[in-house]
Amino acid sequence: MSQDAEVDMKEVELEKQPMTGSPAAGSLAENGMVKVKVPEEDGEAEADTKFTGLSKEELLQVAGTPAWVRTRWALLILFWLGWLGMLAGAIVIIVQAPRCKDLPPQEWWHKGAIYRIQAVEAFQDSDADGVGDLAGVQQHIDYLSSLKVKGLVIGPIHVNKPDNLSGTDLEAVDSKFGTQENFIKLLEAAKKKSLKIILDLTPNYRGQMPWFSMETPQNSDFQAKMKAALRFWLERGVAGIQIEGVEQLNDSQLLVEWKNLTSQYSSDGSTRVLIAGTDQQDPGQIFSLLNETSADLLATPYLVGLGPEPTGKNMENAIRNYIQAAGEKWPSWSVGSLRVGHMATLVKERLLRLYHMLLFTLPGTPFTSYGDEIGLQELPGQPSPALMQWNDSANFGFSSKMLPQDGGGGSSNITVKAQTGDRSSLLSLFQHLSELRGKERSLLHGEFVMLPSPTPGVCIYLRSWDQNKRFLVALNFAGTRTPVSITHSLLPPEATVEFSTDPRRQEGQLALKDLTLESSEGLLLHFPYVA
Repeated sequence: MSQDAEVDMKEVELEKQPMTGSPAAGSLAENGMVKVKVPEEDGEAEADTKFTGLSKEELLQVAGTPAWVRTRWALLILFWLGWLGMLAGAIVIIVQAPRCKDLPPQEWWHKGAIYRIQAVEAFQDSDADGVGDLAGVQQHIDYLSSLKVKGLVIGPIHVNKPDNLSGTDLEAVDSKFGTQENFIKLLEAAKKKSLKIILDLTPNYRGQMPWFSMETPQNSDFQAKMKAALRFWLERGVAGIQIEGVEQLNDSQLLVEWKNLTSQYSSDGSTRVLIAGTDQQDPGQIFSLLNETSADLLATPYLVGLGPEPTGKNMENAIRNYIQAAGEKWPSWSVGSLRVGHMATLVKERLLRLYHMLLFTLPGTPFTSYGDEIGLQELPGQPSPALMQWNDSANFGFSSKMLPQDGGGGSSNITVKAQTGDRSSLLSLFQHLSELRGKERSLLHGEFVMLPSPTPGVCIYLRSWDQNKRFLVALNFAGTRTPVSITHSLLPPEATVEFSTDPRRQEGQLALKDLTLESSEGLLLHFPYVA
């Protein structure tokens, strides 16, 4: 090492072989180590001095000074002022923030569609006899669950000799439909899928005689049997009872008594519904009947009265009149029934998708018949009621059936199999709308506002609830492409496409002032709530 090199070491340790002599002066020897002390310069010693802080006595002395006492109080006051300021700010925000509305009381039948399988013999056979039965309905419980409906109307299925009071047993299942055990199994299967079963108990469903009409003498014995039958089926777990032809009742008090029975069986936490069916199509008479009978729902093919090809203006007026007549009553909507036929038979094919959007976006409970979701219709040469078409086999999934006179069968795309998984199909549209109807508050129980339409072919309305997403519905009943400018104080300049009955419609934002609806298109748009 150069003699000019600076030595910064404070302490140098040198390894040595074990030494036998005494250590030299000024060094320490230990286990063969020799530690040589190098004197430190005065400046380095001072820089290396460690700060040990104030002692306890010094801290106490400083803490008691007036300046430090004032500082502590100032900091404490600032802390509490800041805390109180944040608390006051939070209270102001809570007070000034818009409050959510209380949700209206709703039962399960208010929250989605009711799917009617009144002609059980036409739905599905399970025993290769060509006659639909209860076991056949159970076989398709997964499919029924996929429709996102809330309840199924089944039957009538009881023993009924046409126009024969003594030959009718309201508590016995007609053997062609199965047994009571089959019905109980269906109830259990539906319960697992959160589906409610409503039993149609229309007494003389195979005959012509209206047993409760003014022309028919009252039969107290039969009325007692009717009440006993209601109790019988309610005790077995049905979620409700439906009675058709109530406009012919000779005493509206009968339905009041039946309603009292369903209410009695609602105390177990499972509310039961009483549905009255009528062919009335006058809004005033419909809701007058509902008020008299105290039924929970009144099912009527009201919209059939508009004909197969209504204009947008006609539909707008019909909806206005119906909702106005309903008042505080909960309305229901349907196009078709077991008595008048399927939707596809009653309206133009080009309007089928539009009608489905209408039913699922109006305020009230939508009723739909089996097969409406695929466009099933009654055809000449086919048995009536129309058989449900499950697949593309010659018999559409039945073991045997009467084929149309032209041969038919095997090539139709109006089948469940052909439409399942096809996003552009009528079935897919039905499932999407049904699911949306059951989860969006604006569609569940939102306010309804009919908006002025600039063209007679288009019907436009708005559904909204409190601070939830709003839905704008535009329905073009015209058979031509129609430009429409929608402006209103309740609407923003643009809205987002939620769903369209036209598969070609692209998703995204649309300017409402410059909107064009395709021929027979139903367009569902949404936009957010803005305070």
